[in-house]
Amino acid sequence: MTNPDEEGPSSTLPRRQLGRFLRDRREAAGFTIAEAAKLVDLSRAVLQRLETGQIQKVRKQDAQALCELYGVDATDTKAAVDLAVQAKTKSWYHAYGGLYSGAFNMYVGLEAAARRLTTYHEHVPGWLQTADYARAVIGAYPGFNSEDIDRRVEHRLRRQAIVTRKTKPVFLEVLLHESALHRMIGGPKIMSTQHRHMAEISKLPNVTLRIHPFSAGLAWGMPHGLFIIMEFDSNAKGVPVEPPIVYLEGGPAQDVYLEKAEEIRLYSELASAIRDTCLGEVESRDLLRRVARSYER
Repeated sequence: MTNPDEEGPSSTLPRRQLGRFLRDRREAAGFTIAEAAKLVDLSRAVLQRLETGQIQKVRKQDAQALCELYGVDATDTKAAVDLAVQAKTKSWYHAYGGLYSGAFNMYVGLEAAARRLTTYHEHVPGWLQTADYARAVIGAYPGFNSEDIDRRVEHRLRRQAIVTRKTKPVFLEVLLHESALHRMIGGPKIMSTQHRHMAEISKLPNVTLRIHPFSAGLAWGMPHGLFIIMEFDSNAKGVPVEPPIVYLEGGPAQDVYLEKAEEIRLYSELASAIRDTCLGEVESRDLLRRVARSYER
């Protein structure tokens, strides 16, 4: 049997995540690339490539030295060094599990860097949630106290800025299954407000929200669950600065990130198949408002 870690190019994900982390910590510490590179005995070009995830073989000692220079604590330093080791593997799954994993939350880092997000959901995605809806969703998770819930709601609402900011907002396409409109979260008042909020935010020029109705059946005749296709900016030559990623949320298990070209193509075709059987944008807004009124009776 072929070992997937023995053939093909290594995964770009751990390199990209490590690069973002080191860049953020360098900037927070007040160093320029040239200053930091000189202090850890690297060339400016090498450090720049390290921060952009372009170095295939990341040396553990470089990650260690940079973390020490930037004053990174022991826990995050160990995680950075672990990423340097993971950067050499050919296939890679996000192993830093948990709902929130501090500086090494892979998904949040990718989401913040994305230029376009195309997603299929069967519940209201975080970018579109009201504070009360988010609180009801997060509060249902076992073991959270009120401070945990408050912190996570605040974090979720801050992440929505990628959609609503005035400068280079992300292009967001949400294909939302109709079941999300009827799954009770937090009570009728919260549901009504949530639906009206989605109808309004879908008017933004960078947001497309279309409902996938019950009557459309199953795309490709099979259940497939939620997925998010992440696409990134291109350089002056029109070449993406980072390759696209498909994210599959693991729920209580580990998240999965797909980056092979054939995997991206497959999910892009699946999104197209779902899109073809969705209601139009105006029809979707009308449905959201009708359902909102039904909760107000």
